[in-house]
Amino acid sequence: MNNITFEKLQYNELKEIVKSYCVSGLGKKMIDQLEPSPNLKVVKNRLNETTEARVILDAEGHVPFLGVSNIENIIQNLEKGMTLDPSDLISISDFLRGCRRIKRFMLDKVFFAPILASYANSMSEFIKVEDEINFSIRGNSVDSAASKELKRIRNNIESVEEKIKDRLNKFLSSSTNKMYIQDFFISKKDERYTIPIKASFKKQVPGAIIEVSAKGSTVFIEPNTITKLNSELVNLKAEEAMEEYQILATLSGMISENVHEININMDLISQYDMVFAKAKFSKQIGGVEPKLNDYGYIKLIQCKHPLLTGDVVPLNFEIGKSYRSLIITGPNAGGKTIVLKTIGLLTLATMSGFHIIGGAETEIALFENIFVDIGDNQSIENALSTFSSHMKNLSDIMGASNNNTLLLFDEIGSGTEPNEGASLAISILEEFYLMGCITVATTHYGEIKRFSEMHSDFMNAAMRFNSETLEPMYKLIIGKSGESNALWISKKMNIRENVLQRAKGYMENKEYQLERVKEEVVRKPKILKVKAEERVNYQKGDRVKLLDFNNFGIVYKEMDNFYNLVVFYNGELIEVNEKRISLEVKAAELYPEGYDLDTLFVDYATRKLHHDIERGSKKALRNIQKGIRKNGE
Repeated sequence: MNNITFEKLQYNELKEIVKSYCVSGLGKKMIDQLEPSPNLKVVKNRLNETTEARVILDAEGHVPFLGVSNIENIIQNLEKGMTLDPSDLISISDFLRGCRRIKRFMLDKVFFAPILASYANSMSEFIKVEDEINFSIRGNSVDSAASKELKRIRNNIESVEEKIKDRLNKFLSSSTNKMYIQDFFISKKDERYTIPIKASFKKQVPGAIIEVSAKGSTVFIEPNTITKLNSELVNLKAEEAMEEYQILATLSGMISENVHEININMDLISQYDMVFAKAKFSKQIGGVEPKLNDYGYIKLIQCKHPLLTGDVVPLNFEIGKSYRSLIITGPNAGGKTIVLKTIGLLTLATMSGFHIIGGAETEIALFENIFVDIGDNQSIENALSTFSSHMKNLSDIMGASNNNTLLLFDEIGSGTEPNEGASLAISILEEFYLMGCITVATTHYGEIKRFSEMHSDFMNAAMRFNSETLEPMYKLIIGKSGESNALWISKKMNIRENVLQRAKGYMENKEYQLERVKEEVVRKPKILKVKAEERVNYQKGDRVKLLDFNNFGIVYKEMDNFYNLVVFYNGELIEVNEKRISLEVKAAELYPEGYDLDTLFVDYATRKLHHDIERGSKKALRNIQKGIRKNGE
């Protein structure tokens, strides 16, 4: 098994539900560590345990787990040589008493729960240890009756404390001391008895300052009249702590001598807690113990997915006798994936010793491996497409499978070109079949359905679909191919009848109608006409805004028949459609009448050269000839 299988089939979610029925951390830890077993003997024993526990629950209603808690950490501390504190000892005592009750409870059930009752014979009772702890510890502290010495010390402590209180009360009631006292009560600071004295009178009261208040207005003084008694009290407290430690160490030693047997009790209590959690879950769901085999035959009778609530349609399913591969077809959201998950999770649950929801004739096969390829496996980290990721998963599965493997594939071969996907899926299914695997796969590809019909060891199945209400019925029919019901849905959605008939023809014979559209149906290009009053009459020299550049230029050449203008922008002449410009200022407003607009587009040197040529300047001609010769070189 692998974590992907557990995750996709929600196995860990199922374990969490069962774990919630445990009464201690011991049982919860056992369920956390529980994994499906392919061993027929192990699974039979697990199911027998659950069945016997269910019988006990049905008869008794409860199991006396009171006081049983996880003492694993306490025992580990004890094994390290640590002395246990009173609360730990109480936990040990409660645990041992709980074990004793469970043992006697289980031994009384030997006639109808022989397996579970036999475990109780291995449990040890520690009545003497329980009694010693309960005698010595009261209310999470060591009781005075635990030893004569402890009782003597505590009596002396009580006597000294009474003397101290008497003397302090006399100090408080004295009229002489009244002006010194801040508050008229006895205060205990650092295990020493003190009187709150006003800071301004601290030198008038003979005694030791034990503590000063946060604001400094009060000092807590131990009067000299009780100093000797306070010192005596401190010594007695030290003797008390030493005697308590000796008692705790003795009790810890008693437990340490029996730690091996206590560990066995912990293991058995863990097992009982886990088994009865399984039984409580079985009672909650109305579970049954299925029949078992180890040769790949699965027969589900009125079975339900254990995590689904509400009105769930039961599943009837069979594979492994007359056929070893089942191809399930049907509409989307029709329940195909739930069928796969139900088969897988019921198998894992059975192999873990859980009862399942189903008929008494239900039979589950045990497998060494259960592999699934369900859902979108697209990997963002590895940049794999859904199809690539599916193929990677199938490749890994193929490398780890054998003839003791259950395979559950959802929409096998999808995610690529249909012909290639169907052919590849058929080849993969055939390979797994030749390896001896039990395979259940869902698909939409008709080619896979046809292959399954032709192969004697393959079988088709379909999810039922109500063609009138367009609702899936979540019912599996083995021996029948299902359709995607696309035509039914389209018809209900009022798609034209001729479209449906044409689609049906394509499905049946693949002959397409390559008819061209009628000429009168096609839209013709239209010339956009702009109203005359909306069109601007651009003229040479107009300052315009170029919308594409968000900048300004000057009209050099007016509009042609295609409404394009030439605009001088950034030292260049560019052609722009009138829609891509807007008028800023007319030339008539920018320049005086008779102004030579050509000067706007030609620099000074060029204008001077043209002027010199026009007046017949020989120097200008020589310069032109010189330039021509230079370019010729």
